[in-house]
Amino acid sequence: MKKYVISAAAVVVAALGFASSAHAQVTSIVKPVRLGVSLGAAIPTGDFGSAVKTGYNVTGSLALQPVALPIGFRIDAAFNQFGFKMGGGNANVFSVTGNALANVIPGPALGAYVIGGPGYYHESLSGTVVSGESQNHFGFNVGAGLKIPLTGFDTFIEARYHRISENGGSTSFVPVTVGVLF
Repeated sequence: MKKYVISAAAVVVAALGFASSAHAQVTSIVKPVRLGVSLGAAIPTGDFGSAVKTGYNVTGSLALQPVALPIGFRIDAAFNQFGFKMGGGNANVFSVTGNALANVIPGPALGAYVIGGPGYYHESLSGTVVSGESQNHFGFNVGAGLKIPLTGFDTFIEARYHRISENGGSTSFVPVTVGVLF
């Protein structure tokens, strides 16, 4: 009987040791200021989707998470490029957005969040007859993501709908990105 108790105690101690080290590896880093980068596909929607193909997105981020608040903030500077379906050339969208970020399902190993806010968008054309034509407009974005903490940094997968208000219309697209926050 004593042999079984000692064996059981050894198994419990080993299990606790493994659980503790596994939890330490996935615990999210709590830093009030973080830098990040993400990239992925940018999917055009609406009338914009009729004129251009799926493009790409590259984003740089500054994330702010006040310890005393349940929400965080993120400033994103993004570049999106879409090739025209007919003929050559590209439609380019550069944006700076200010976003609120709220955890929907917080957790040490995996967390879901919603994100959104206003933005300033610069649209331009390149490689076309009207190259150099550009416009600046305000817009907004809203989306959701999954945060996956790793040792030393967090990764995330995110999709956001962007809508740019224009004179007599709008441009809209959905970047689906994968990124890291340090």
